[in-house]
Amino acid sequence: MAEKVDLYNTAYQNYATELYRQVRLETYGEDFGQTSWVTTEESHEIPKLLKLTPPSSVLEIGCGSGGYAMHIAETVGCKILGVDINEPGVHNANQLASSRGLRAHARFERSDASKHLPYGDATFDAVFSNDVLCHLPGRPNVLREAFRVLKPGGTFLFSDALVVGGLITHEEIATRSSIGFYVYSPPGENERIMKEAGFKDIVARDTTHQSAHIANLWHQAREKRKAELLTVEGERGFEGLQKFLSCVNMLTSERRLFRFLYVAAKSA
Repeated sequence: MAEKVDLYNTAYQNYATELYRQVRLETYGEDFGQTSWVTTEESHEIPKLLKLTPPSSVLEIGCGSGGYAMHIAETVGCKILGVDINEPGVHNANQLASSRGLRAHARFERSDASKHLPYGDATFDAVFSNDVLCHLPGRPNVLREAFRVLKPGGTFLFSDALVVGGLITHEEIATRSSIGFYVYSPPGENERIMKEAGFKDIVARDTTHQSAHIANLWHQAREKRKAELLTVEGERGFEGLQKFLSCVNMLTSERRLFRFLYVAAKSA
């Protein structure tokens, strides 16, 4: 069985280092502090899919180190609140917002999004989450909470890279799950529970190729910097994450795991 691998604490604690910045740049082309399967093209498209404008109020569930939320705040001019359970990530996000003079537009709070969101009904014009809901238990409740805090006429977007598409061994599941808690879903399940939560006009886009591509680039970028990363992560951490990325690339390339991007609306 695969050993557990610390991806997120290591990534967020070393967020500001040139080593990890270069890995992100080589993987994604732009540096938003990413640890997801979101390509640069999808990053640029998300504000359009969410129909964001300067007056918009936005909630990001699973903001990580906050780089992408701040990119949206800067490029759109809207106000965005990011929540994450990871303390180093939230700490880095607030520090970065202060250093970039964005505290009036971007703020970050530690919150467990698998439970009740501490915000009032109909608070946000848009809610989104990039490759995070698969980490949260109780997805039906998470979707109900997203629906509750969304204003009528608002847009909800999330991606799920763990939609099962074929036969997967228990060893492969263990390796794919080595970086933390995961929930795997059958095709059509996300659409079903989104409808139950109240969402309308649901669109599901197959973006599986992105996971394979990002995993391959990420693996290569890290392998080129193996000696440096070993001093930070140790051999077990480095090799564990490389094995994880190879597994992601294999399962998505063979389409035994799908990634879908979902966009839906709350009726006006």
